[in-house]
Amino acid sequence: MSNRVAFVTGGAQGIGQGISETLGANGFRVAVADLNLDAAEVTAKRIADAGGGAIAVHVDVTDTESVRGAVKTVAAELGDIEIVVNNAGWDDFMPFLKTSEDFWDKILDINFKGALRVTQAVVPGMVERGFGRVINIGSDAGRVGSSLEAVYSGAKGGIIAFTKTLAREVATNGVTVNTVCPGPTDTPALRKFADSSGQDADKVLSGMTRAVPMKRLAQPSDIAAAVAFFASDAAEYITGQTLSVSGGLTMA
Repeated sequence: MSNRVAFVTGGAQGIGQGISETLGANGFRVAVADLNLDAAEVTAKRIADAGGGAIAVHVDVTDTESVRGAVKTVAAELGDIEIVVNNAGWDDFMPFLKTSEDFWDKILDINFKGALRVTQAVVPGMVERGFGRVINIGSDAGRVGSSLEAVYSGAKGGIIAFTKTLAREVATNGVTVNTVCPGPTDTPALRKFADSSGQDADKVLSGMTRAVPMKRLAQPSDIAAAVAFFASDAAEYITGQTLSVSGGLTMA
């Protein structure tokens, strides 16, 4: 159990909700930081109803001032942020040759630069205090590539490389930096993709499931378990690592 303060971006829904609720169940005081404040409030209430501590905070990771304001709010209401989970993300599925530069900018601004903004706002305090856990949510798309996700894969590959470099830079300051890479995860976003694929949604999801050696899609709680481990004191000697949570779909 822990009483440390955790800041989870995109923490209201999908994988982020699973992370927020798991950290809350493990005794962390959770700031559920999300663009959708109403959804964040629902998740924070779920954590509180289960006996944990949580607040909802509005944040737009594409806006530096929004990020700084959210961090300031959390510090005032819960205390200094000791755990940060850069989970906020967005993607759309299409062949690279059909993408536009505006699309590239949106993908990079949310998935890559969003994590940079949050990290720059939070990590100086961790370094000063001599303790911190940075957990970046990457993707197996960033490790091995994924059809129809070229730009997203590039952004997540950037997250993996950024994680390793930052880990080296802050290792002597008591701050660890690691990446968790989900494989296909049963979330509203995945189901939306299946519905919009032009094929039978159930067949799309069944095909994904058959490709996984464990014969099931990940649940948000599976990803959250890896995050909770990296956030724990048990992981204090682990930094710069990339952990795939994919049921064996990727092993390289």
